[in-house]
Amino acid sequence: MDRQDTPIRTFGRTGGRPLSARQQRLIDERLPQVAIPVEGNPLSAFGDRPDRFWLEVGFGGGEHVAAQAKANPDVGYIACEVFVEGVAKCLTAVEEDGLTNVRFWTEDARQLIEHLPDACLERVFILFPDPWPKKKHHKRRLIQPDFLDELARVMKPDAELRFATDVRSYADEALAKFLAHGRFVWLAEKADDWRTPPEDHVRTRYESKNLGDIAPVFYDFRAAPI
Repeated sequence: MDRQDTPIRTFGRTGGRPLSARQQRLIDERLPQVAIPVEGNPLSAFGDRPDRFWLEVGFGGGEHVAAQAKANPDVGYIACEVFVEGVAKCLTAVEEDGLTNVRFWTEDARQLIEHLPDACLERVFILFPDPWPKKKHHKRRLIQPDFLDELARVMKPDAELRFATDVRSYADEALAKFLAHGRFVWLAEKADDWRTPPEDHVRTRYESKNLGDIAPVFYDFRAAPI
């Protein structure tokens, strides 16, 4: 798809409260240094890049990004978020922890994924994406067949994907679409496998607000070989 052909928007507002002076400095000065280029191979942003890459789509305040990147310094961590305040918060955490393995994409994640090479990702996180709760807006939900096609293309065989939500209708719909796709193997063997937060999950401030209509569910999938 050409970059000029804008798909249905899957996220809401991108702005919020005014940034602090420190946050604005990070957006103005630091973000350009760790941003993924609009053109070319997105992995080039890592320079002498590592051999392993993870992707997080919609990182909110960035707590999960910072914790996972810190715990896995050998991984090139691609962090996607359009909300400016969230980007500023994540940049702050990255700076404070001295992390050098995080790169940022601040536009629609689908545009980034379209330009990733085949079979380059070992892990993907999609945690609490915008649920678009009104039925008339369900078409704006991120988990759609064409998006899953692209994810399947860029994930390595046996790569892992974690989807989490606290909205019942999205949990049911997303699971059905993952299973119908054919390239995603659900790893759950019992209810606790998706009802209990995984051992390596990092609880975020958004999750703590309990804004959904159910307790969070966590669906782990493995990418099946072609």
